[in-house]
Amino acid sequence: MKQLLPLLLIIFWGCNTKERQRIDISGEWTVALDSLNKGHEEEWFTKVIEHGTEIFLPSTLDENKLGTKVIKTPDMSRDNLFELSRRYTYIGPAWYQRKVSVPEEWKGKSIELELERVIWKSEVWIDGKYKGKDNSLVSAHKINLGELTPGEHDITICIDNSRQYHLFDSKGVRAINQNHDYSHAYTETTQIIWNGVLGNMTLSPSASYNINHTRINTDIQNKSVTIKVEGKGNENRLFFDVLDTANQVLYTKEVLSKNQFEVTFKEDFDLWNEFNPTLYKLRISDENNILREDFFGLREVVAKGNDIFINNEKTFFRGTLECAIFPLTGHTPLDEKGWKKVFETSKAYGLNHIRFHSWCPPEAAFRVADKMGFYLQVELPNWSLEYGIDPNMVEWMEKEADRIIESYGNHPSFCLMSMGNELEGDFDLLNGLVKKLQKEDNRHLYTVSTFSFEQPHGTIPEPADDYWITQWSKDGWIRGQGVFDAYPPQFNIDFSKSLSFVDVPVITHEVGQYSVFPNMKEIDKYNGVLQPLNFEAIRNDMKAKGILNRADDYLKSSGQLAKILYKEEIERALKTKEISGIQMLDLHDFPGQGMALVGILDAFWDSKGIISPDGFKEFCSELVPLLDFDKAVFSNTETFEGTIKMANYWKDLSQQNVKWKVIDCVDNSVIKNGVIENKNIKRGVNTIASIQFELNSILQPKKLDIEIEISNTSYKNKWSIWVYPETSLLDHESIIITDNWSKAEKALNNGKDVLFTSNLKKTKGVEGKFVPVFWSPILFPDQAGTMGILCDPNHKVFNNFPTEYHTNWQWWDICKKSKAAQIEGLQVDPLVTVVDNFYKNRDLSTLFEAKVGKGKLLVSTINLYELPKERKVARSLYNSIITYMKSDDFNPEKEEKLSNIQRKLAL
Repeated sequence: MKQLLPLLLIIFWGCNTKERQRIDISGEWTVALDSLNKGHEEEWFTKVIEHGTEIFLPSTLDENKLGTKVIKTPDMSRDNLFELSRRYTYIGPAWYQRKVSVPEEWKGKSIELELERVIWKSEVWIDGKYKGKDNSLVSAHKINLGELTPGEHDITICIDNSRQYHLFDSKGVRAINQNHDYSHAYTETTQIIWNGVLGNMTLSPSASYNINHTRINTDIQNKSVTIKVEGKGNENRLFFDVLDTANQVLYTKEVLSKNQFEVTFKEDFDLWNEFNPTLYKLRISDENNILREDFFGLREVVAKGNDIFINNEKTFFRGTLECAIFPLTGHTPLDEKGWKKVFETSKAYGLNHIRFHSWCPPEAAFRVADKMGFYLQVELPNWSLEYGIDPNMVEWMEKEADRIIESYGNHPSFCLMSMGNELEGDFDLLNGLVKKLQKEDNRHLYTVSTFSFEQPHGTIPEPADDYWITQWSKDGWIRGQGVFDAYPPQFNIDFSKSLSFVDVPVITHEVGQYSVFPNMKEIDKYNGVLQPLNFEAIRNDMKAKGILNRADDYLKSSGQLAKILYKEEIERALKTKEISGIQMLDLHDFPGQGMALVGILDAFWDSKGIISPDGFKEFCSELVPLLDFDKAVFSNTETFEGTIKMANYWKDLSQQNVKWKVIDCVDNSVIKNGVIENKNIKRGVNTIASIQFELNSILQPKKLDIEIEISNTSYKNKWSIWVYPETSLLDHESIIITDNWSKAEKALNNGKDVLFTSNLKKTKGVEGKFVPVFWSPILFPDQAGTMGILCDPNHKVFNNFPTEYHTNWQWWDICKKSKAAQIEGLQVDPLVTVVDNFYKNRDLSTLFEAKVGKGKLLVSTINLYELPKERKVARSLYNSIITYMKSDDFNPEKEEKLSNIQRKLAL
């Protein structure tokens, strides 16, 4: 019986201990908007607010349709297109008031008000007497109200969402829109600058012992957990319980409280990581009430050389950004349900990491990440381009850093922390802040800034960096944005040359930013506080220009181009030994800063139909087959040579069979295959084997797919190459080929067929690019800014030219050596349409046809007049065009005057 007594006591105590008393003050409030900022002067806190409006809290003014109604029309102005538009707006103080009843048992106890999330400053009065204020964008506002007599009281809260400190550029010199801030904790570009209160709203009394803070340190080597407690009050018996996720008590200890003390458990704890996110709950109670609960997991994150280790296992952070993008509410969810879609979708697409760009999410996000095994990077609400110029802002920012650590530091998902996004200014201050945090709390890795455009800071790691986030180094790019358009496609290189001097882990900054055409079907989703005037304006513009019927095709073709670029971007990073992670911008769309639709998914985390989760996971998961080869385009006289690799960040595998095959994309037949048997695949990047095969059996232009998979697993990947026979240019016979308008006109008047190969130096048009518009054509309007090609691969002109409907790697030379002609108003049939960016929506083409006079005309604004043998793809396209023009299929439907075409094209 003595052996059972402790267990019975635990059960008895566990059944009778109750939650600490709290009063939920959510519900009906009265609100008055103080647009003239006279509330303090007129002492609105001394009386029931006159002319107030009923509001239910927690919520925002926007959700209650309070504030100034925004009246806009969906035109193509930059202001409209820059971001989603609020339906109602209000910036300034708002006064909230209601009555609360303090129970008799709270007599003599100090009472604390907690508001879980506020923008930006809160002040509180009880019965007209000032009680205090708080000022934070990262954690709950907590204000000590002191002792209140039992009974009814008026509580008045003034929430001021106006700017307290400049978080971007105080002078507005570099602001993209004047008076805009871009930290996602305080911005109109993603979430809105809402006014209200979100999440928990409570009053709670002091206890005989009050816990101010707990820090849970875990030791994975010794399987121990040490809880450091800071508090105050009477010496008290406290019970420390460790529970599992089923709320069963696993271990318990009883201690006497002090102002500072430690409690250690050394037990058979499981470790926490992305594959095994084992969580425990720490519950601290006195004899009557639960005083505090924290979730924790045994996790250690360490930087060694260029690698990041989670629990001594080399890890690759496959990440995307979360920029407070929640278009229906304009604010972050405060419950776990609201965060599940974010993390479940990210996991479905192979990710294990999310960076919170210049903001810190609420408790619910950490809890979901903990449960699902996600690695989070949290950032200060900081995008300052002049950090240090305002000492008050620096002091406030340092307090925000402390609040993040104290509020969320126990979560195992909280792995990385940055002082802000693309910071500039006093880096000595920033390095000093990081060193202070490293000394105080080594449970996380820290970086001084998530990249910086201020050189040399953005080109070399900072002295205090545990890890470094950048898009380039002093030796060159480490991001495809600066490479893919400048150099012909290569698939056997990485970014090591740019990082050879770096001795800390590197995470690539905001990779991607490949813009995708808007999805017009998305408009109907916006039934919340934000209205999609930007989408509506583009739809109206396309309709007026007669091209709205192309919108879906534009979305699909630009999406496929973005997909292949994201694939190569991620694979190139995986191959680079100095890189320990990527942070994409973005898996889902960023609706602000110029309508940056750069996602594979839309702003609601829904698919755009570009690629399935399983398709994305082929090149973005814990284990990715890789293939090194030197180019996309081959002659059939060559031998393909490649090296199979495996990027394995899952677990060591032994005796694996790696299969490969080469598929003819015309009939899906396998033309070559092989098996590499009994390979051991360790964590990290493994070289498996070299493969090669002759291409001399390819007697006509073809696309081939090379597939690699690990037998009896879901891990597979594939790449495309294009093979062209060594053939001469076809005799054009009776077809007139010219870049001379007079010669073309004479031939057409004589009933001839004319291929007009427009000389690019003499042609009006948009510069040829391979990559799509960067980030946003509205934010960066001066870029060439097209979004790939669109064609019908079944059109007879492509009978001898293998292509899909969208840009792929074989188009690189053709795209780069072309100009997109504006064909608005011309009666012609485009054979190759160039998808214009959605800011301009021009009707563009590089290959089109028409009947002209008595003849037939095909116009190319692709360089088809300089065709050396090394331009295999262009020569193939030329021959396919000639074959088409010789056939009866060349019979354009539309008729146009040559003079009209000349006016459009000729400089």
